[in-house]
Amino acid sequence: MRHALIFAAGLGERMRPLTNHTPKPLLQVHGKPLIVWHLEKLAAMGVNYVVINTSHLAEQFPETLGDGSRWGVRIRYAYEGTTPLETGGGMLHALPLLGPEPFLVVSGDVWTDADFGLLPTEPDGVAHLLMVDNPEHHSQGDFALDDHGKLHNEGDTKLTYSGIGMYRRELLDDWQTFIGNNTELDSNHPRFKLAPLLLHAIERDLVRGSHHRGTWTDVGAPERLAALNART
Repeated sequence: MRHALIFAAGLGERMRPLTNHTPKPLLQVHGKPLIVWHLEKLAAMGVNYVVINTSHLAEQFPETLGDGSRWGVRIRYAYEGTTPLETGGGMLHALPLLGPEPFLVVSGDVWTDADFGLLPTEPDGVAHLLMVDNPEHHSQGDFALDDHGKLHNEGDTKLTYSGIGMYRRELLDDWQTFIGNNTELDSNHPRFKLAPLLLHAIERDLVRGSHHRGTWTDVGAPERLAALNART
C-alpha cells in the first residue's frame, strides 16, 4: 500500500476556542500534534504518499508538517477552499492524488493505539472499516459487525466507525446516483457526506470490518482532549 488520506479539513466548531487559531488535527496530545501520531504510523507501515485535505487555517499544515520528509513520506495537500467538502466530497476531491490501488483513510481528529498495519491492503469489497466500542457521546453506534466480518446497517449490537479504514476508489463510482439531492456545489466541487455511499455499499454486501478493542478517542470536544492528555 502506497497511499493514505488524512481528513483534516473540518472547521472544529465544537472544539472552540481551541480551534480558533489552530486546526483540530494540529492540537497536541502528549506534546505531539494529533496528525503527527498518524504520520508516524503510516510511515512505519511503509506508506509512501500521504494526502492531507485542508480548509480551515489550511496554511498551518505545510508550515507545521512540511513535505513529510522528516517522517520518510511525501505529503500532498488537497486544499478544498474556505468551505470543507465533507468526507465524501473531500475523498472525491483527493482521488486524483491517491493512485489506482486501495488507500488507507484516517480521520485527523482521532487518537488511537490501533495498528493500521492490521487492516487488509486489499479489502474484500469496496471498503474495510475499523470499528470500535461505542463512546458515551455516540452510544447508538453506526453499523453491526457479524462473526464473519461483514458489516450491516441494522443489528442488535452496533459498533462505532472509528474514522479509519481501507477504501477502494470504486466506492465513489456513480456517487451522484446514491447522493441524490444531498449535495452542494462549492467552487464547482461537490460537497457531500460519505455515509450514504457506505450505507448503500453495505446493503450490497460490499463492506467488511474488524473490531479494535483498544484505545480510541474522537477528539471532538475540549474535555476529551484534556482527558486524553491526562492519561499516562
